[in-house]
Amino acid sequence: MSLSEILNSRYSVRAFKKDPVEQSILEEVFTAAQRAPSNCNVQPWQTYVVSGAKKDQLKNLLIGTVMKQQQPEPDFNWKVAYEGIHRERQFGSANALYSSMGIAREDKMKRNMAMLRNWAFFDAPHVAFFTMDTYLDIMGAVDVGIYAQTLTLLLKERGIDSCMQGALGQFPQPVREFLELPQGRGVLFGMSFGYADENADANKTRTDRAALQDAVTFVS
Repeated sequence: MSLSEILNSRYSVRAFKKDPVEQSILEEVFTAAQRAPSNCNVQPWQTYVVSGAKKDQLKNLLIGTVMKQQQPEPDFNWKVAYEGIHRERQFGSANALYSSMGIAREDKMKRNMAMLRNWAFFDAPHVAFFTMDTYLDIMGAVDVGIYAQTLTLLLKERGIDSCMQGALGQFPQPVREFLELPQGRGVLFGMSFGYADENADANKTRTDRAALQDAVTFVS
């Protein structure tokens, strides 16, 4: 596929088949992603790919943490409260997802159970955690975002689907302990990936994009 075809066909997958991606393909993709640009070539990302039994152990730890209903304690600033058009788009995205799953707006229990699937990695065979040194702050976050976008496009080129998840950065403590992250390293966000379950209702969700004139200003 061309890059344009990849961008037009890719969507956030929230239900996966159990089939793992071959290790050789994983190494090929993550090697290629190292070509992603970064400010002054600092390459701040430190990525952890968790699979198999280890992934299931981490899933159980995260779900146990989230089920305690405690407040998130992210390593980085995730306290943005969307306003205006951004809030409208946030609500529109949630409505598209829950509508495709047949979950009514007032059914809080089903919505909470659907949200909990974030920390079950949507049953994906693999999950990647994007970590970086906390002192790098927003500059490092920009670089990691560029890297993650590069990675997801490289995966899709090979027929591998993914879902970027800010939720995986909300409760970083069990992740830091499980992965034995060094002092001063934080979990920014995560990405579940594998092969999409095309029959799942969640994967029927599609969202629109803003028109060019609402997003880009050409100055000449």
